[in-house]
Amino acid sequence: MKKIVFFDIDGTLLDHEKKIPAKTKEAIKQLKENGVFVAIATGRSPFMFKSLREELDIDSYVSFNGQYVVFENEVIYKNPLHEDDVELFLQHSYRNDHSMLFMNENTMKASVTKSIKMKESMGSLKFPHPEKDLQFYKENKIYQCIVFCNEGEEEQYIAVYSQFKFIRWHTYGVDILPAGGSKAEGIHKLIDRLGFKIEDVYAFGDALNDIEMLQAVGTGVAMGNATEEVKKFADIVTNDVDQDGIWNGLKKCGLI
Repeated sequence: MKKIVFFDIDGTLLDHEKKIPAKTKEAIKQLKENGVFVAIATGRSPFMFKSLREELDIDSYVSFNGQYVVFENEVIYKNPLHEDDVELFLQHSYRNDHSMLFMNENTMKASVTKSIKMKESMGSLKFPHPEKDLQFYKENKIYQCIVFCNEGEEEQYIAVYSQFKFIRWHTYGVDILPAGGSKAEGIHKLIDRLGFKIEDVYAFGDALNDIEMLQAVGTGVAMGNATEEVKKFADIVTNDVDQDGIWNGLKKCGLI
C-alpha cells in the first residue's frame, strides 16, 4: 500500500541554523526510492521555501498552515482571509501599536515601515523586514497575516475575532488564519485527492501548529526538539533535528 509522509520545515527539515542536515537529505532520497510519497506541511508561504522544495525535489505541499495546498505544482485548495476582516483587524492593531504582515503565495508586505518585533521575528526565519504596503491586502488574496505583540497580548484579539485562528510561533509573532484552518485540514484535502488511507499517512513536526497534524494522521512523529506539549500528542518521539531526528524517526516507522 502506498504511503505518504508530511514534514514540517522549521525545527524539522531545517535544523536550528536553518540548514538541511545531510542525513535528512539522504532520508528523503531513500523514502522516494522506497516508493513513499513526500510532501511538506508548513506555516510558511510558498515563496519562503521555494529553494528548499527545489533542493529536496518536493512539489506537493500544505502551506499557510493549511490554507494553500498544492499537489505536484497544481493548486488544489485555497482558503484566503476576507478583506473586510483583515481591514478590521488592522485598525485594531494600530490602536494597540502592534505591527502586521500580510502574506500571499508570492510575497509579504508590512503595515509599518519599521518594527523591531517584526524584524526580530522574521530574522529568526532568515528573512528581512518586509516593505510597507497598505494596498497589498486590498489588491491580493491574503492567506495568512502575522501580528507582532508580546506574549499574552494576543488574548484580547482571540476574545473578539471568532473568524480567526491565532497561533503563536515566536516570542513576538502570532499567525492569523481563517477559523478552522490547520495543517490537518490541508493534509486531508491532499490525501482525499490522492486516495490515501489515514493509516498510511505520517507526519513529522515540532511546534504548536503541528499538534492537530500529528493527531490527524495515522502516525504522528514529534522531533526531539519539540516542546513537551507537542510530544504529548505524538505516537513516536524521535531525536533532535540536529541528531538525525528525521532519519531515526523514519527508521522507527519502518519507512527506510
